[in-house]
Amino acid sequence: MSTTTATARTATAVVPLTTADAETLVAAARAAAEAAGVPVSVTVLDAGGHLLAFRRDDRAVLISGETSTRKAYTALQLDAPTADLAAAVQPGGPFHTLPTALDRPLLFIAGGLPVHRDGRLIGALGIGGGAPEQDHAFATAALRELT
Repeated sequence: MSTTTATARTATAVVPLTTADAETLVAAARAAAEAAGVPVSVTVLDAGGHLLAFRRDDRAVLISGETSTRKAYTALQLDAPTADLAAAVQPGGPFHTLPTALDRPLLFIAGGLPVHRDGRLIGALGIGGGAPEQDHAFATAALRELT
């Protein structure tokens, strides 16, 4: 490989989502939720769908751990906020059968966001425990801290 080719590849490489990034997202999401008085679970996945970070507040409902993870996975797989996808799975929608068509469980409830760096998908964030609109707001606040 020539030096020019190696340099071109290095110049276009996108830094993956790191553990430090994941910790920033978790801390920011928890701070936003705590300010609203809502106990939540927070899940951060890397671009391959692997768990980078997870945190469930002591008072968060137990199912919030599962919902936060499914929201993150859904946002990652479809590269879209889960809040934008809810209508697509309703009867007659383009993704109506998608939630049951795959081995991995998807969840089309607000609170999942894809994470991008330099225009490329590098992971996803999911929040569970509050109302869907709250979870979405907490995830959005966390993402702002990363960028």
